[in-house]
Amino acid sequence: MHIRNLITFWITAALLPVIVRAADPVSYVNPFIGTTNFGTTNPGAICPNGFMSVTPFNVMGSPDNRYDKDARWWSTPYEYHNSFFTGFSHVNLSGVGCPELGSLLLMPTTGELEVDYHLYGSEYTREKATPGYYGNHLLKYNIDTEVSATLRTSIARFTYPGGKSHILLNLGEGLTNESGATIRQVNATEYEGCKLMGGFCYYNRQGVFPIYFVIRTDKTPQQSGYWKKQRPMTGVEAEWDPDNGKYKIYSKYTKEMSGDDIGLYFSYDTKPGEQIQVQIGVSFVSIENARENLECEQQGFDFDKVCLSARQQWNDILSRIEVEGGTDDQKTIFYTALYHMFIHPNILQDVNGEYPAMESNKILSTSHNRYTVFSLWDTFRNVHPFMTLTFPDRQLDMIRTLIDMYKEWGWLPRWELYGNETLTMSGDPATAMIADTWLRGLRDFDTDAAYKAMLKSANTPGKDNFLRTDNDDYTALGYVPLRETFDNSVSHALEYYIADFALSQFAQALGYDEDAKSFAKRSLGYKNYYCKDFGTLRPKLPDGKFYTPFDPMQGLNFEPSPGFHEGNAWNYTFYVPHDIKGLMRLMGGENAFVKKLQKVFDENLYDPANEPDITYPYLFCYVNKEAWRTDYQISRLLAKYFSNKPEGIPGNDDTGTMSAWAVFSMMGFYPDCPGLPRYILTSPTFDKITIHLDNKYYSNKTLVIETERPSADAIYVDKISVNGKHLKNRFISHEDLVNAKTIRFTLKRH
Repeated sequence: MHIRNLITFWITAALLPVIVRAADPVSYVNPFIGTTNFGTTNPGAICPNGFMSVTPFNVMGSPDNRYDKDARWWSTPYEYHNSFFTGFSHVNLSGVGCPELGSLLLMPTTGELEVDYHLYGSEYTREKATPGYYGNHLLKYNIDTEVSATLRTSIARFTYPGGKSHILLNLGEGLTNESGATIRQVNATEYEGCKLMGGFCYYNRQGVFPIYFVIRTDKTPQQSGYWKKQRPMTGVEAEWDPDNGKYKIYSKYTKEMSGDDIGLYFSYDTKPGEQIQVQIGVSFVSIENARENLECEQQGFDFDKVCLSARQQWNDILSRIEVEGGTDDQKTIFYTALYHMFIHPNILQDVNGEYPAMESNKILSTSHNRYTVFSLWDTFRNVHPFMTLTFPDRQLDMIRTLIDMYKEWGWLPRWELYGNETLTMSGDPATAMIADTWLRGLRDFDTDAAYKAMLKSANTPGKDNFLRTDNDDYTALGYVPLRETFDNSVSHALEYYIADFALSQFAQALGYDEDAKSFAKRSLGYKNYYCKDFGTLRPKLPDGKFYTPFDPMQGLNFEPSPGFHEGNAWNYTFYVPHDIKGLMRLMGGENAFVKKLQKVFDENLYDPANEPDITYPYLFCYVNKEAWRTDYQISRLLAKYFSNKPEGIPGNDDTGTMSAWAVFSMMGFYPDCPGLPRYILTSPTFDKITIHLDNKYYSNKTLVIETERPSADAIYVDKISVNGKHLKNRFISHEDLVNAKTIRFTLKRH
């Protein structure tokens, strides 16, 4: 029976030798939010934007698992309702929808040595997690486990009950779609090796890469060695080999070991309460770099020091925004969402600056942070505008990374993973992201190279275009026609329209007037898809006729839908943020627009976990007298879909995108359109929000958002003032926002 005593904010006295104030933002983070309901976050230990994460792996090995990686499509090493622990995976993804990484499984055991994870796995209790720390108690072995991390290394502390004790490193299992590993002994307490990763989402099957590692223990084992799963044999050969099809333990062989299903073990004879610490350093360049990362980021074994440092790093990040008022649950939702936004993109370079070049075997060096895990189709909408506002130095390094990728590979990425383009999702999101950042005032990057990269993706013929594969039809017809029943044609075109709009704004600002006019015109091609009969966008055929038979509801719950990707016509019809006024005219004016938009919410057609429609509740503000509907919907959606519970994110967090929606919405403003440096305003969750701005980029030290509410149910905006001056509508430019010392909301009951 699965028993849990979940103490989310538990920290031992030994873990925190100094007192952390209860009001510190880090104390509000609940890493278990999003660990079920397909949020695909995990409660593992990680530092802000670090590439090392240490996560409990509980999605394999037991028929009692509610969710198992070998029984269904599964993309995360941890699920809250599962109970069978098979080790800590190192280097993981958060909030994604495809399996990858989640390997190097570290597991403590007792008793006779067992290396089959089906048999050595254990149920657990006393699970606890805070930023930079995770721990549990293994019921089968009476072992207490604790893990923490630096940017590129991990440390584990295992407390044993005494007797025969082991540490296992399983290199055969994980979430990656690749197999194969090599390991060799360095000395009695240290081994080194590498494992193959790659194949994210199965689109780029050649997108594989190695992870290199060094593992050390702080105590010399009585014995150490390898194991390997032997190939199954037949006939007489099978009778002669007692290890046929079984795990073979190598207790005397000390040279290197290679194979698809191999591992390493350390064995000890421990005293009751004895602790053993284990460090792992990793690199995506070399074993030597993995060792250098470990030696630079951890001098000796000091679990408490590493854990406290990670916690302080998180507190420094989260303290950039201070909130007052609201409930403790609301603060937990807010700061946990903020926490999730600083997991990806994560750094890639080693301490010496080396990193694997984009789509190349070259090893290059960088003087700035080189980032990876760019789920840009998701994050360009809100995560990067947030970084531009609150952490411009990190955002600029992310921009520089994208431009470096272009220089190395010849293209901007769409969904990059550890130096490989995964070809996941659609569109040209890097163009929108870079242009939007520049237009918001961050310009310290190679603008000429960025513009050339954008032009290449916008103008290259489709057969040679990695990003806009439908470019021939798109440029010739103004839309992407449906050529196969489920080809996502409308979804592709809508992404191109948004990118072209952002590119037109960028071109205009740079003085390329003809380019600006051309791309602006292209961005309005969405009108080709508008069908008055249904009042929605509708796929079109190459001859210009609408696709038939057409059902705008087809596509619910990931059902295949002609022309639309992971959604239906209602999820995409309002997905033209750059020309909402034009869409309004197509629909017959303001009243018809509002009525149709309200239908999305009244008939439960809004998908809170689908990026194309997450801006929908803000669109009522385009009709000033209807802006109250935005206040109502934002308040309702936050309460319905975000909570201080494991299911507290409405589906995949998408590397922080859903969390960013919550953070912006709770602060009372949202970036509604890439390429338009502005925000739409709505009623904030908290009474006072203080955003500490970076004075290197913004002259104003703090932006204070104050809210006056006569009662708890006063959720509607009565008036908004900026530095005492009344705003006439719900829009505010980025420049006015960062230069405002105080924005004051006065709320009312409807």
